[in-house]
Amino acid sequence: MRIISGFLKGKIINYLKNSNTRPLRDSVRENIFNILKHSKLISTKVVNSNILDLYSGIGSFGIECLSRNARKVTFIEKEFDAVNLLKDNLIKLSLIDKSKVFSDQIEHYLNKKLREKYSIFFLDPPFKDMGYIKNLKLIKKNKIFTKENIVIIHRDRKSKDNFDGILDIILIKQYGRSKIIFGNFN
Repeated sequence: MRIISGFLKGKIINYLKNSNTRPLRDSVRENIFNILKHSKLISTKVVNSNILDLYSGIGSFGIECLSRNARKVTFIEKEFDAVNLLKDNLIKLSLIDKSKVFSDQIEHYLNKKLREKYSIFFLDPPFKDMGYIKNLKLIKKNKIFTKENIVIIHRDRKSKDNFDGILDIILIKQYGRSKIIFGNFN
């Protein structure tokens, strides 16, 4: 797995080869960043943004953001092996000072009294997991988003997701088995 663009372009990210994680394919990641950069529907940009990467796995999305000059990325992942590999990737790429890693349930992090606000949220839950909707509700309830924000969710293309009262959906794109949902908190 490689970094697509930015000052770390071409660098390799180590990833897990097991059934507990599902790395975001390079082509899907590249399409997400093309939309973020070029879509007239999305005003939130990666440069200088504060990003919350939920279900981060080995961190490919957040690391790509850091390579593209995001200010900071907070990674949350509960899978022990993925967290260790994520930390190794951050050390190898000298990104520790621009990142925080929480090895915990997402709900535990979101239920803390957070003062930080984020402009970009990336959620890549297991395709069968619908608990991520509760996490979106917690983010909205705790108001940890900036006025200009974007939420990006990676789902199975056949998933039936209901975001009523949580997100305004801006755009949905499909890539093979993947569906990428772009929305924002209102």
